[in-house]
Amino acid sequence: MPLTVDEKSLKHGVLSLVVTLVEVIQEALDRQAMRRIEGGDLTPEEAERLAEALLDLDEAMEQIKEDHGIVGSVADLHRGLDDVVDDVVDKLVNPSRWAEEAGR
Repeated sequence: MPLTVDEKSLKHGVLSLVVTLVEVIQEALDRQAMRRIEGGDLTPEEAERLAEALLDLDEAMEQIKEDHGIVGSVADLHRGLDDVVDDVVDKLVNPSRWAEEAGR
């Protein structure tokens, strides 16, 4: 039985995944930048350049998402990742859940 692949759907899915990964990295960069700025590790000029670079990245990502119609898909992938993280954290906090699920 041959496997049929919808090339357009596949490309959209891969692009959605790549955009989501870039957004996750972007969020980490934003948090790190705020820590460095608040910690006084940057000169005012460095802080300004960093802020501008992060804004440029945000604008570029929004344009890519708009151009390819993947805004909804990225939000869905984020929610899915959030659900996975919530589940793992819950299992770490409540180890008895591991035993319950293993017994099923």
